[in-house]
Amino acid sequence: MGKRILHIVTNVGQYDNGDPTGLWLSGLTTAWDRFEQRGFEQDIASPRGGDVPIDPRSLKFPFRNESAKSWLNNPERMALLKNTLPIRSIDPNTYDAICLAGGHGAMFDFTHNSELHNLIASVYERGAIVASVGHGYCGILNVRLSDGSYLVNGKILTGPSWWEEKLALVSQKVPFNAEELAKERGADYIRWKRPYRGSAAATNGLVTGHNNSSSGNLVASSVCEELDRLDSLKAKGLESL
Repeated sequence: MGKRILHIVTNVGQYDNGDPTGLWLSGLTTAWDRFEQRGFEQDIASPRGGDVPIDPRSLKFPFRNESAKSWLNNPERMALLKNTLPIRSIDPNTYDAICLAGGHGAMFDFTHNSELHNLIASVYERGAIVASVGHGYCGILNVRLSDGSYLVNGKILTGPSWWEEKLALVSQKVPFNAEELAKERGADYIRWKRPYRGSAAATNGLVTGHNNSSSGNLVASSVCEELDRLDSLKAKGLESL
């Protein structure tokens, strides 16, 4: 049976001071392309549904990779970002993995979004995969499971560090310190010594990518490997996690 992947993207296109932000395009497209190579069915949803703003920095060299360029030149692909599904319309039982895309906009409409958190918890507790790229991990930090515990508690994860926010000159623009919040929620947060390093962490059905360059070969590939592992376990009649 073919796999179904749900991508979650931001609807927020500005910091509180009015400076532009939004979805980091390559963080979505590179993962999409990797899943497409496996023949997976894919959908894109956002907190409100509809149009998705793209961070203009992600469209500049060197961040606009070949995947992003291909999407920008493909009207059908770009139309997907004009007509995203609203989270409230999503049935969590129909997806094998959920992947939260990056971009600083995610810090504003992922972190305290109860509809998103309920969706993620439902997906995770039925044994599907939860993944994030870059700032997409802000969407999982406040997710509570049915026993009241935080999903990230005791799990290894990674994402943009506070040091990197300072290096990017956005520490005064972002609404909170995501690295610190991850630690407060009990996560075993991996802070890489080299900033902006492409890397990923996978543990117990949770896959997180340090930044947007981690999207395809690391995060999406790890999700594919985890789905293959789960299929192998199911074929043997074993528990998924």
